Amino acid sequence: MNRSARICLAAALFSLFAAAQEFSEISFSRFAAGYRFTGGPAWSKDGYLIFSDTPSDRLLKWVPGHATEVFRADAHGPSGNAFDGEDRLYTCETRSRRVSRTDKKGKIEVLADQWEGHRLNAPNDVVVSRSGHVYFTDPAFGEQSDHRELDFYGVYHLPLKGPMKLVAKPAGRPNGIALSPNGRVLYVANSDEHNIRAYDVDHNGDTSGERVLVSRIDGVPGGIRVDEKGNL
Repeated sequence: MNRSARICLAAALFSLFAAAQEFSEISFSRFAAGYRFTGGPAWSKDGYLIFSDTPSDRLLKWVPGHATEVFRADAHGPSGNAFDGEDRLYTCETRSRRVSRTDKKGKIEVLADQWEGHRLNAPNDVVVSRSGHVYFTDPAFGEQSDHRELDFYGVYHLPLKGPMKLVAKPAGRPNGIALSPNGRVLYVANSDEHNIRAYDVDHNGDTSGERVLVSRIDGVPGGIRVDEKGNL
């Protein structure tokens, strides 16, 4: 499957997991095509899908039954997206090397762009817990690696109050990130190590107990999601 089709499959599967009882009941269809590279599908409570058209520097919006439209141009190389409980949009911006949040009125706020005085590498994927804790990965792919100020790849936590925290400094590049339905386990895919790590999350949103949950994955693990039953 080419990259432009992956968003279609991901969006369709994500929307159908809740209703499906087993994989034999899942079907998918293509609602858009022709993009060079897409990613970061995220559903708003208002019933529309946001996804990233990274090479064209756009965030796109799809309402079921309608054609896709541009949600935001000049989006700074958008990658992963997520909505919080207030339906605010979080976006990893690879070109500006930051994580931003867009409120319901369209106001954009920068949440993270540095660690200890150095610019982030290129934030890739983000997830928000029900209580509002934000977690994101910060690898560097391709030419992004030529402009790094940090000598490590990171996984970070933006708590409800206080400064940003470093969750992990894996040897390989962290990519997709997700939370269990109860918010007690954080999952991170590692593209170089071909595995998925898990971390326990306490009531303060802090992480511990790092372990490899899935190893020796064929290919390069990227985006990950968890359904309402906890299936990864």
